Amino acid sequence: MKKYKRIFTIVIDSMGIGAMSDSDKFGDVGVDTLGHIAKTVDSFQIPNLQKLGIANLKELDKVAAVEKPLGYYCAMKEASNGKDTMTGHWEMMGIHTTKPFVTFTETGFPKELIDELEKRFGKEIIGNKSASGTEILEELAEQEIYEDKVIVYTSADSVLQICGNEDTMGLDTLYRYCEIARELTMKDEWRVGRIIARPYVGKKKGEFKRTSNRHDYALKPSGATAMNALKDAGYDVISVGKINDIFDGEGVTESHKSKSSVHGMEQTIELAQKDFTGLCFVNLVDFDALWGHRRDPIGYGKEIEMFDEKLGQLLPLLKEDDLLIITADHGNDPTYTGTDHTREKVPFIAYSPSFEGNGLLEETDCFAVIGATIADNFEVKMPEGTIGSSILDKLA
Repeated sequence: MKKYKRIFTIVIDSMGIGAMSDSDKFGDVGVDTLGHIAKTVDSFQIPNLQKLGIANLKELDKVAAVEKPLGYYCAMKEASNGKDTMTGHWEMMGIHTTKPFVTFTETGFPKELIDELEKRFGKEIIGNKSASGTEILEELAEQEIYEDKVIVYTSADSVLQICGNEDTMGLDTLYRYCEIARELTMKDEWRVGRIIARPYVGKKKGEFKRTSNRHDYALKPSGATAMNALKDAGYDVISVGKINDIFDGEGVTESHKSKSSVHGMEQTIELAQKDFTGLCFVNLVDFDALWGHRRDPIGYGKEIEMFDEKLGQLLPLLKEDDLLIITADHGNDPTYTGTDHTREKVPFIAYSPSFEGNGLLEETDCFAVIGATIADNFEVKMPEGTIGSSILDKLA
């Protein structure tokens, strides 16, 4: 018989808690996303995460450990070969990725791919480099609009991003270009994790603004996950934020697109006031997209504080048979060099009003304990080939 009727799993995108033993192999030395943010921010107040046990799990400047934390907590190591969004989320649900996705951060996309895209689009491509989304618009959006060209760019992630002005290009055309790019990048040498449509509005420099009509065209997961097992067994699998895109809709029964991380928490709070049986899986992307990649520890710290405030609104809504899990998918230390994700351990924090105990659990060797624990709770078998062992019996 299932122990919890509803499980809320919230991913604070990129909130790593310190380097893994192999981080140097990924170019990351001494990285610590949450630790360095706590050191950098003048006043760092996260009372709700604090009472759940975040500072008991990890020593933090300005945030004290509490005598009786409300939750169970541990650090999780990543088993997969990577430090990106898809690898991390897929592993949470049981997939072990051994071959990392291709990135084009240093070189841009190869001429053969760009030539084929231009042929299929019928337009010249500009950009083709790693850049932030706001910078590329200031640099090239006028040229795209007035010379009828297409901006293609990448980042530190395994992504191919296409910009499109909603008025002059139109969303339908932008999405069609992305579908073409997704088809072409299925080749192994061009195999990026996501094609991202980046719509924007405005007609001149200083006015350009990206809109919430972004759409991700992800690869399908390389195998079935805990989400598929839940859905096939008739349980609800509700996604909030990027989750539906990350899993390309696989294993999802209901999807909610978020405008921001704050909005994502507001949606989660609304869902907590509704009746369902199963999983609510939430990704909060602003930590990574707005602050980690842009190397802004102050902004990142304020975003965590805003999350903590919303967490304070969510906690009283949880029922005795609810379970909350808070985690991350990788690191993105905003005090580190470059703009890339950082290879780090991530937090696992679990809370239910029905808990009689609390405290530190043993460090895990993969993120997949999350999916395995969820599947165990609902008495469904994890798909063949997945990794991870349940820790449900330790959450009491």
